[in-house]
Amino acid sequence: EMAAALTREGGEDAFRRLFRFYRQRDASDLRGVVDFSAPGGQVFRSQLSISSVSDQDAYRAGLQPVSQWKAYGLSGYPGFIFILNPFRPGCQRHWVKQCLKLYPEKPNVCNLDLHMAPEKTTDLWGQSKEQLRRKGSSKWEPRSLLEKLRWVTLGYHYNWETKKYSANHHTPFPSDLAFLSEQVAAACGFRGFQAQAGILNYYHFDSSLGIHVDESELDHSWPLLSFSFGQSSIFLLGGLKREEAPTAMFMHSGDIMVMSGFSRLLYHAVPRILLNPEGTALPSCLNQAPPSDLPIGSVIEHSSDEDWQVCAKYLQSSRINMTIRQVLAEGQKFPEESGTNGKGQAPSEDSYHENSKAKRHKPNTV
Repeated sequence: EMAAALTREGGEDAFRRLFRFYRQRDASDLRGVVDFSAPGGQVFRSQLSISSVSDQDAYRAGLQPVSQWKAYGLSGYPGFIFILNPFRPGCQRHWVKQCLKLYPEKPNVCNLDLHMAPEKTTDLWGQSKEQLRRKGSSKWEPRSLLEKLRWVTLGYHYNWETKKYSANHHTPFPSDLAFLSEQVAAACGFRGFQAQAGILNYYHFDSSLGIHVDESELDHSWPLLSFSFGQSSIFLLGGLKREEAPTAMFMHSGDIMVMSGFSRLLYHAVPRILLNPEGTALPSCLNQAPPSDLPIGSVIEHSSDEDWQVCAKYLQSSRINMTIRQVLAEGQKFPEESGTNGKGQAPSEDSYHENSKAKRHKPNTV
């Protein structure tokens, strides 16, 4: 009722008020959050382009056939598509391992590069795996480097200071993640999507993502794809202005969001990370190993038991999100820039990354 009252109140910073509401409330106050696993109200079934993705290509990406996906839209948010975990059993594990073991490697860029010498960030996985495996439940144990990871950028590397991408700060985009993204985009009606930039966000139970719009890409006609793994979160989707109150929804492990068309440039945020709804250390969808009969050409790789133990320990208190976007239209180039080296800079005070334990990264917008 309080959330509804805040929504009706409207006026300046309606988004901010609801962000604070969900940031501070306990689980008993979350009855107004949209749950796509029990759709109702403003939720409706969304049609997918089943013929655009062959079952074989879906399998190669670790996905169920598109005909089996459960996709939904939200009244008032044209172009927004929510896909309930479409991954084949065990295949989420591949993407978790990539986000923790492979994608943080050089030449990709992460937040730790801004504060540490290059030689100290070359093997975050190797430096962290033993510490993570031995880790107990005490909050007073020192954090591993992987636990200090907040973001990684792929492809065209986002510059947190200028809020721009540039031609001279680019590294090869991971081919497996590009393939996954292309299949999901095609299923949503966007054949020809090219995964050119990715921002991976690493959340813990005290983390949040401030209010922002993803508008730095030069071409907004392509969708923004968002993949979630691990613990759950509340996601707020607002309007074109911050004065418009947002709709709150749950995101669970394996869920995918697609923001396109009208919804591509809407304000959004993550005020809260939550224990998965099953109340277990890990959601059950992460307890299965990938099938042994992976198809020829599959981008999914089997994780060793040793590697997965490290990943599982990390995910007991964490959530990983991958947002993938196409930056340029076909044949488009970046405008000429002067006076910048294009390097990724530390998030400034108005950056949208927030962690309550790292005050210097706390934005002034939430």
